[in-house]
Amino acid sequence: MSGVTWTPELAVLRGFPTEAERQQWKQEGVAGSENGSFLQLLLEGNYEAIFLNSLTQNIFNSTKMTEEKIDSYLEKQILTFLDFSPDLDKTQRQQLIFLIGVSSLQLFVQSNWTGPLVDLHPREFLPSVLFQQFSEVKGLDAAVLSLLILDGESIYSLTSEPVLLLLARVVLVTVRHRLTAVQSLPWWTLRYVNIHQQLLEERSPQLFALAEGCIDQVMKLENLFVGGAGRCLAIQFHLECAYIFLYYYDYKKAKDQFSIAKDLSKLQIDLTGALGKRTRFQENYVAQLILDVRREGDVLSDSEFSPAPTPQEHLTKNLELNDDTVLNEIKLADCEQFQMPDLCAEELAVILGICTNLQKNNPVHKLTEEELLAFTSCLLSQPKFWAIQTSALILRTKLERGSPRRVERAMRQTQALADQFEDKTTSVLERLKIFYCCQVPPHWAIQRQLASLLFELGCTSSALQIFEKLEMWEDVVICHERAGQHGKAEEVLRQELEKKETPSLYCLLGDVLRDHSYYDKAWELSRHRSARAQRSKGLLHLRNKEFKECVECFERSVKINPMQLGVWFSLGCAHLALEDYGGSAKAFQRCVTLEPDNAEAWNNLSTSYIRLKQKEKAFRTLQEALKCNYEHWQIWENYILTSTDVGEFSEAIKAYHRLLDLRDKYKDVQVLKILVRAVTDGMTDRSGATAAGLRGKLRELLGRVTSRVTNDGDIWRLYAHVYGNGQSEKPDENEKAFQYLCKAYKCDTQSRGWEKDITSFKEVAQRALGLARVAVKCSENKPSPQEAVQALSSVRLNLRGLASKAKQLFTDVASGEISRELADDVAALDATAGELQDLSNQFRNRY
Repeated sequence: MSGVTWTPELAVLRGFPTEAERQQWKQEGVAGSENGSFLQLLLEGNYEAIFLNSLTQNIFNSTKMTEEKIDSYLEKQILTFLDFSPDLDKTQRQQLIFLIGVSSLQLFVQSNWTGPLVDLHPREFLPSVLFQQFSEVKGLDAAVLSLLILDGESIYSLTSEPVLLLLARVVLVTVRHRLTAVQSLPWWTLRYVNIHQQLLEERSPQLFALAEGCIDQVMKLENLFVGGAGRCLAIQFHLECAYIFLYYYDYKKAKDQFSIAKDLSKLQIDLTGALGKRTRFQENYVAQLILDVRREGDVLSDSEFSPAPTPQEHLTKNLELNDDTVLNEIKLADCEQFQMPDLCAEELAVILGICTNLQKNNPVHKLTEEELLAFTSCLLSQPKFWAIQTSALILRTKLERGSPRRVERAMRQTQALADQFEDKTTSVLERLKIFYCCQVPPHWAIQRQLASLLFELGCTSSALQIFEKLEMWEDVVICHERAGQHGKAEEVLRQELEKKETPSLYCLLGDVLRDHSYYDKAWELSRHRSARAQRSKGLLHLRNKEFKECVECFERSVKINPMQLGVWFSLGCAHLALEDYGGSAKAFQRCVTLEPDNAEAWNNLSTSYIRLKQKEKAFRTLQEALKCNYEHWQIWENYILTSTDVGEFSEAIKAYHRLLDLRDKYKDVQVLKILVRAVTDGMTDRSGATAAGLRGKLRELLGRVTSRVTNDGDIWRLYAHVYGNGQSEKPDENEKAFQYLCKAYKCDTQSRGWEKDITSFKEVAQRALGLARVAVKCSENKPSPQEAVQALSSVRLNLRGLASKAKQLFTDVASGEISRELADDVAALDATAGELQDLSNQFRNRY
């Protein structure tokens, strides 16, 4: 990679030149060269003219045409030009090819993302011999789309002008090693990855690996990020990286990149409360959630390196709510207090990025929606850039579709967003400002959102019309299935298959009819490259509980595309069902590698480790699971059991507290027994420390448990055990133990059927005798004889009642004698009751 940046590269990256750069190009003679004319057309947004230029047509034209793929042909023509061209030197040739590659990517984005519609046909710049293989342009498009399939994932069938993306791939990926004169090339390759990935059904490992390589390369180009120009570009770069990481489940790296971009912008962004009104008839101001944005450093908005705002009339209109009750926006009591600074493109993009990160890392919840609406209100209060305005409006419509008072606005707004693609009033140059920092969806995704909103509102025929026009057959099938028209869904798919057989259509037919033969047909048709076919076939086997076959299908699917999070998860579940815990551990390990915040996968991974007797690993994986989901009581339950197994008694106590927070009446006597034994016996924990130090924490826990679960004798006995079971040197501890044992005895005698079984009766009798011994010890330390007599009398009555019940229930009618098994116990009860009577009399004599 050359150490010197070609002067116009920074302008190409940001999409416009500064006045100083124009003057510099004139002095350097850039403007007058062939490259200069291409550069000018690119920066004016006149991408079609670059392809209609005679030089471009000469590069791609060839009278000879062998039977080869289109991408191979384009690559061969470009390499021929790079190796030899009499009019241009080597560096100029590389720069020219780079400009063609960037123009083809920008033109493809215009054709599918931003609009307005492109008036360029492949026949205008590609040789006629290339079209002889295809009877029509659609045939060429289909051939190109098949070349753009990666990792067995299908590509959207109505992608417009796909040959432009193919050309961009040839320049920015295939021959990039030959374009050493262009330093910023990896950044454009990263932008190509972002665009190509959005066309695929699933995430592509090939594209992610390419993106990671490009990010590393750009990070090393320090001279790109020098000075004021560099700061603006650095913010854009880190935002683009963040979106890539976010899409490929690497949430930690994405968060880091968003933080770097925020720090570079020197913005302080906080969600805060402010007094305001939401409705027309509200009399008092109440607290409202808003976004407070403040600058901490020098201003970026005055910078010549930041794009100039687009005139408001050229932006998508932010439609009014027009509700008779709810205000269009929050009316603040003190508008001056939260006055926002005038933000530039990069600053607005940072706010949008933080908003997107918040959305991806939080559950679907009313509070999350309110937070996101605070962000969208902030972004829409400064309408300046097409990409940011569009992104904010799309997010707001998604949030408003569930609100009865706002759903009409969501509907109208989505329609306006869908219509803007064909509107020619805003130039493509304006629409592409800050585009790669915003993740604007392709135009068909907006139309799909419109159709799904129509379907939710009951306009099924209108929704179907849009889905059919977009050739989104999966959504068409879902519409028919939800309407109960199963036959119609099948009929539509068979009609499309008559026109053209594709693996995805056969997969959909398999989904509708639940028939494996159609997935097999899709598999064969794709020449064993369709990850979707094996994925769908595996899911059908899983639904039918055919786990062995299901595992085989899923393994074939992830072999083609290893980035299928859902398939790895289902594969792990199938292995668990087959009791193949090694296989399930491997599958769930891949899940958490792809998505480190997947709590369910972490939990299931720990289950696999527990079954494999790898308890230490299970403990660590459950800790990760809880970081991802602190509210999932099943994970906490697994965690408490694993903590006691590995000797993490402190963590087990913490987990028990959390389970009481989540489930009011939660109890696990076995865990409490282990904890009490560990503390009273002074067992050593995982780190080698003695558990006796946790006595205070355990008492606190048992106090909380017994306040919730008052009718379990075992728990009361464990509580007494922690206080020494009445055998402590401290009188107050003995007193507490006595109280808890009394409550335990009461629970025992109030439970059903204990007196009908000799074994359980003997157990209760022994506990009563134990309680009597504790009563005697406690009576010695009572402050007054009256209290001692009261305690002894209560226990004596229990013993007498128990003895009489034994004689009543277990006396042989013929002999008149009590059952042999209980004879000794009854004698002990009577004797102890007599002793307590004598002791009580002694205390009475002290009155």
